[in-house]
Amino acid sequence: MQFNFDLVVNSFPLLLVGAGVTIKITALSVALGVVIGLFVGIARISRIKLLRVLAAIYVDFFRGTPLLVQIFLVYFALPVITGQRVDPFVAAIGSCGINSGAYVAEIFRAGIQSIDKGQMEAGRSLGMTWVQTMRYIIVPQAFKRVIPPLGNEFIALLKDSSLVSVIGFEELTRRGQLIIAKTYGSLEIWLSVAVIYLAMTLTISRFVAYLERRYKTDDRH
Repeated sequence: MQFNFDLVVNSFPLLLVGAGVTIKITALSVALGVVIGLFVGIARISRIKLLRVLAAIYVDFFRGTPLLVQIFLVYFALPVITGQRVDPFVAAIGSCGINSGAYVAEIFRAGIQSIDKGQMEAGRSLGMTWVQTMRYIIVPQAFKRVIPPLGNEFIALLKDSSLVSVIGFEELTRRGQLIIAKTYGSLEIWLSVAVIYLAMTLTISRFVAYLERRYKTDDRH
């Protein structure tokens, strides 16, 4: 069997368009996940029991069920309840973002709890409220520590975003499937898709490593 390089060259622009969609989905989903995760992570260590319980239920449910099932719930089951069709883009961002939020919540919780308790006491002794101390002292320090795991979450979600292809969303994986359906070039296309995913994940890994080094350098000054 001969490898068809012409097919790879001709298909690459279409695959890159799909890669752009994949990055967009991932970036928006992680942004949503960070916002959700920060509040849920703080709720996980709140003094209010109800908040801790609700946060724990959220984290356990979305970490304990497959992302694919969550996508189906948002795209197929939610319209049954609301009577309104869910746009595939909204379903992709919503399901991936909510799923990511559960993992990010645990990342932030661990990061916040890694900060010395004396920092909270120092903030309170200065007259700050618990919320102010968290906002101005604890969370900024914790954020620096959670950069590596947040980067890993970004990479994991980048790869998991391929699951949104099941609802017809044309990200990188779906583009590959459509090209193969027309050309039957499974080897060439899937190999190209793999290379593009690898290039994206390596780029993110290098960027995260750069941020980690930069913040470590800043801490020494």
